[in-house]
Amino acid sequence: MSVQTAVTTTRSAGTPSSVAEDTRAVVQEFLAARIAGDTGRLVGLFADEVDWLLADNPAVPWIRSRSTAEECAAQFTELMEHTVPEDARASLDTFLVDGTDAVLMGHLSGTVRATGKSFEGPFALRLTVGDGRITRHHLYENSLSIAEACTP
Repeated sequence: MSVQTAVTTTRSAGTPSSVAEDTRAVVQEFLAARIAGDTGRLVGLFADEVDWLLADNPAVPWIRSRSTAEECAAQFTELMEHTVPEDARASLDTFLVDGTDAVLMGHLSGTVRATGKSFEGPFALRLTVGDGRITRHHLYENSLSIAEACTP
């Protein structure tokens, strides 16, 4: 996974903001936990209540509304149950941080276990960090490609 850092907020000229540094550290820990499949660590990274946005899609079993730390962390487990892990790919080409907000952009692809069909497309993920935990998780992805791959 390659990461290109584009923006860091500053408190005063030349001095990196500790808020932005804290945000970046939490997001990097989130990425490491996702890559490792460590749902326990993910639960600890999400706030008790999360502003979760991922367009509901009844054809896709892992895409649904969530709001608690446990539900948000479980998304990874549900994704792995319904897709072929060896075919899962994600590349990250943009990692922007501005204060408590981070935006990640890249490309993802995978194969749905039940149908054998593949999906792919770009994604953008907006995360907000407060008190060292993720309070907002808004994911924008090619949901049509994913839904088509889930449909027999």
